[in-house]
Amino acid sequence: MELKALGKAETSFASEHTAGIQEGSNGATSRRWVAARRLLNTSRAFGVDPIRLALAIADIPRFIHAVIQYKTQLGPTPALPLTLGALRPCLGEHRETSGRVDRHYFFQDLWAARQIHRARPVSHVDIGSRIDGFISHLLCFTPVTVIDIRPQPLKVAGLTFVQDDATELRTFSDASLQSVSSLHAVEHFGLGRYGDPVDPGAALRAMKSLQRVLGYDGRLYFAVPIGRERLEFNAHRIFAPVNILHAFSELHLVSFSAVNDSGQFLTGIDPESLSKSDYACGLFEFTKSCPHSTAESSADLAH
Repeated sequence: MELKALGKAETSFASEHTAGIQEGSNGATSRRWVAARRLLNTSRAFGVDPIRLALAIADIPRFIHAVIQYKTQLGPTPALPLTLGALRPCLGEHRETSGRVDRHYFFQDLWAARQIHRARPVSHVDIGSRIDGFISHLLCFTPVTVIDIRPQPLKVAGLTFVQDDATELRTFSDASLQSVSSLHAVEHFGLGRYGDPVDPGAALRAMKSLQRVLGYDGRLYFAVPIGRERLEFNAHRIFAPVNILHAFSELHLVSFSAVNDSGQFLTGIDPESLSKSDYACGLFEFTKSCPHSTAESSADLAH
C-alpha cells in the first residue's frame, strides 16, 4: 500500500469516536468500512495499531535524514548536543492536522459548555464526562461537582469530586438539581470497562436517575452514541434516538444537535433522522416542567 494511501487510512480511522462511515454507493461498501473499523478497534484494544505502525516504519528514513541535517548544522560546541541518548523519535505527526481532534468530544464539549454558560447556573453537577475538556471549560465560570466511579486525584479550585457509582444517584433527592450533564458516559455503564459492576440494565437506570434528580425548569445536557441500536461489548452501546426520548419520557426536549458519521456538527434537526447512522453522537437538552405549570396549561386548554 502506498504511503499516501496509508496516511489517508490513518486519518479515516483516527478515532473510534470520529471515524465516520461515509455513505457508499451501495450497502456492501458501507459494510466493508464498518468491518474494517471494528477490526482496527479490536487490534488497538490489544495495543497494536497496524496503520500507525506501518506509517512509523515508513517514516524512519525521513527521521534519519532530519537527524543528519540537524547534526550537520550544529556548531562545534553546541549547548544542546545531539547524541544517541537525545534521540526520541516522533513519527508521522507531519501528516496530521493542527492538533488531533476527536470530533464527538470536541463538538459535544463546546455545545454543552456554551449552553450552560448561557444559562449561568449557580453550580453544576456532571456524571462521568471528560475532565480535560468539558469540565475544564465549565470551571472558568461555575463550580462543578463531578461523579465518577474512577478515582480523580486532581485538586482544582471550584471542582468537587465524588467517587461513586452514578447509576442510582442516591446522593441526590428528587428534583434537586438545576443543571446536570452526562456526556459520552452512560453508554459505558454496566459493561465493566471502567471497574463498575457488570449490569445489562445500568444504562437505562442511569437515565431514569438523571430524570429523577433534575429539578423543575432545570436543564439536563445528555450525550451518547446514536444510530443503529446495538451493543459492542465491552466498549459501549449505541442507542436508537427514539429510545433515548422514551427513557426520558417525563422530560421535555428543548433542543437537539448531533455529530454525524462524517464528523459534521448539526443543529436543529430531528433526532430520528440519525436513526440509521453507524456511530453518531446525539446531543440532547432536556428540561422538566413544573407540575403546577403543566396543570395550568391543561386547564387553559380545557377552557
